[in-house]
Amino acid sequence: MATTVENPIAADAKVLQSYLGGKWQAGVERGAPLVNPCDGTVLAWASSKGLDLKAALDYSRNVGGPELRNLTYAQRAELVGKIADLLATRRDEWYEVARKNSGNTKADAAIDVDGSIGTLKYFAKIGAKLGDAHLLRDGSPMRLARDQNFQGLHVGVPLDGVAVHINAFNFPAWGLWEKAAVSLLAGIPVLSKPATSTAWLAQEMVHAVIAAGILPPGALSILCGSPNDLLDHLRLGDAVAFTGSADTGEGIRQHARIRQQGVRVNIEADSLNAALLGPDAVPGSPSFDFFVREVVREMTSKTGQKCTAIRRVLVPAEHAAAVTDAIAAALSKIVVGDPANASVNMGPVVNMAQRKSVKEGIRKLSAQATIAYLPEPFAPVDADAVKGAFVPPTLLKLSDSVDRAMVHELEIFGPVATVVPYRDKADAFAVARRGGGSLAASVFSGDTGFLAEAAVALGTTHGRLLLVDPAIGDSHPGHGIVLPSLMHGGPGRAGGGEELGGLHGLWFYHQRVAMQASATTLSALAAQAADPSAE
Repeated sequence: MATTVENPIAADAKVLQSYLGGKWQAGVERGAPLVNPCDGTVLAWASSKGLDLKAALDYSRNVGGPELRNLTYAQRAELVGKIADLLATRRDEWYEVARKNSGNTKADAAIDVDGSIGTLKYFAKIGAKLGDAHLLRDGSPMRLARDQNFQGLHVGVPLDGVAVHINAFNFPAWGLWEKAAVSLLAGIPVLSKPATSTAWLAQEMVHAVIAAGILPPGALSILCGSPNDLLDHLRLGDAVAFTGSADTGEGIRQHARIRQQGVRVNIEADSLNAALLGPDAVPGSPSFDFFVREVVREMTSKTGQKCTAIRRVLVPAEHAAAVTDAIAAALSKIVVGDPANASVNMGPVVNMAQRKSVKEGIRKLSAQATIAYLPEPFAPVDADAVKGAFVPPTLLKLSDSVDRAMVHELEIFGPVATVVPYRDKADAFAVARRGGGSLAASVFSGDTGFLAEAAVALGTTHGRLLLVDPAIGDSHPGHGIVLPSLMHGGPGRAGGGEELGGLHGLWFYHQRVAMQASATTLSALAAQAADPSAE
């Protein structure tokens, strides 16, 4: 959303500074605007023009890295816990920033903010179990030759560079801290680059942590504005963790400096996630009702702006009409508008550019699908449908599962999903796999045999599977919720990356080294290392 004479400016609008090289710095120009998506009011600006990013990276490597790695895993875990405690004391402030800059309802803000705090607390707890070690151990020493004294052991040594975290606009808090929690626990300093459009929340949180003096100098930095030449200054020992579009992710992978220096890259990108209703789940059954509720929640939570949101709704052909009617009836009860109004349970998308993108996606998909639900007239509560970045929840429907390739290729990042009828379970599994690799899929059925079969059939093309029988219909956290104890990522178009996964996530920030030595030497080395598999 560009700033024009029609965009009002908030009285307290500010220029966001970056924290680099151990000090707060502003770019040499005012930069890009950050707006309230409900009315376009400019809240802040962000620019990185003129900032010395090479010096910032060097400072993180040379000051922050050694300071962090002088600490044990348990000591670093304690620092991560202190960050969580600090952020929790200001939860209401973060909610308010999320409302203003991201258009979040309180429930949406909680997913981002409370998810951040919970993830930090989780890694603080499990990191403490690693104790006073400075290395990781993978397994136990093994004999390598006839001489029992000659043995081998895999050891993880923390990288000696900086972790560059490039995050998407939809989770400015969680995107920052779910990556930082693991990196800091591993002993690797963080330089976070939030998406500019919603960088305010991330910047405020980092400001609070820096002001509290929780971390050693150089352990945490933030870049607000364009990345400029940031990637040009990376080297062996650095790591990049990216969340965003597949095109940008591929650009990072192919960046000349990253390829030449062998910089580690983890990508979490586009995803056409599916929810699959089993053949046994007839209308009125518990599985049917749980399925409809989950689809509606995923369409409207965060206004559909989640990388894990359900985009494809796969249902038995004989129940397609009933499913469509049930979802439409539930969507009709969703109140869209300014989240400042307590009755609102879905806000706007992040800005006018995103609204345009979503509407264009609906227009394209409508060439192959029919609109099954679209509220008309559409009038958001306490907001202007023209000036605000509002998109009503929209449900589309295909007539069958044959061809209609666009629904399996075009991700519409908003409150939009498409019902896709399938003929039989073989067809259902084939349709689900047409997403080309996804972060998550959920399967709803009262038939545990079908759930087990679906797990095997979909396992190669999905990073996470939620298999819901009625016994857990009310207890699972949701299709779109990422848990820190489980791996987050997916194959193919989803980027092929892995984040979180408990202490498994630490390995991205460690070099796994095959050590060969005498039994005495390896025993001494093993005694200095912690086994993350024992969590």
